[in-house]
Amino acid sequence: MNKNLIPAATVLLLRDSKDGIEVLMVKRSKKSPFGNLYVFPGGKIDDDDCHKDWKFHCDGHNDSKASEILGLSSNGLSYWIACIRESFEEVGILLAKRKSGEKLNLKGHDKEKFDMYRKDLINQKISFLEICEKENLMLSTENIAPLSHWITPDFEIKRFDTRFFIAYLPDNQIVQHDGMELTQSLWINPNDALKQAMDGDMQMILPTTENLKLCSSFNCAKDMLEKQKNMTKNDIKPILPKFFKENGNWNVSFPGDKGYEDH
Repeated sequence: MNKNLIPAATVLLLRDSKDGIEVLMVKRSKKSPFGNLYVFPGGKIDDDDCHKDWKFHCDGHNDSKASEILGLSSNGLSYWIACIRESFEEVGILLAKRKSGEKLNLKGHDKEKFDMYRKDLINQKISFLEICEKENLMLSTENIAPLSHWITPDFEIKRFDTRFFIAYLPDNQIVQHDGMELTQSLWINPNDALKQAMDGDMQMILPTTENLKLCSSFNCAKDMLEKQKNMTKNDIKPILPKFFKENGNWNVSFPGDKGYEDH
């Protein structure tokens, strides 16, 4: 793997509604990378996401198991940690419960305390691991499953090696986008999101629309999560799109396409 690639994790938070499956989408501010685009919560893997003490705060995955699922030699668990941390930082969703088994109530008695933790985390006054230690939290790694693996095209200056995951929304959580990096958040059916992207009403990049397509055939988010949990490194291959000009028009080629290696 190219050493200049920045490891990153992105999470599609899913829920079931009367209208079927819904995914949480967020709009990036003009100033942030991918400005004004509709994306999913996520970001690069931080050093703290690789801390050895996370093994005490995960409910099903250890680093060995997570690394095996992703086909990595080590630090696989850091992708699950980053998904959970970024969800909390960016939209206030915390995929965790107390070690006692008690669920968090971020709509009720836990809201004020965790709002403050989130603010301090964003302002780098506390680490995510410290929050979990203080509150005896177990991260819901078992409710997160890998979805796809995208690599930024080589013509970009800043390139990411991004793993996309899905996660099921826990009870008693409320979406609050941060208002800085993100200016909007909405729950939307994947097919509706794809239609709005096609109509030009929601600006998206290729990995976003392709991951929405993976959700679009499911009517139940819980069913999709169970299916994805069975995926292995052999089921999810890295996708490095190649763009090329033909007859004056830009086209895209994916691994496995005829002529892919020629571009």
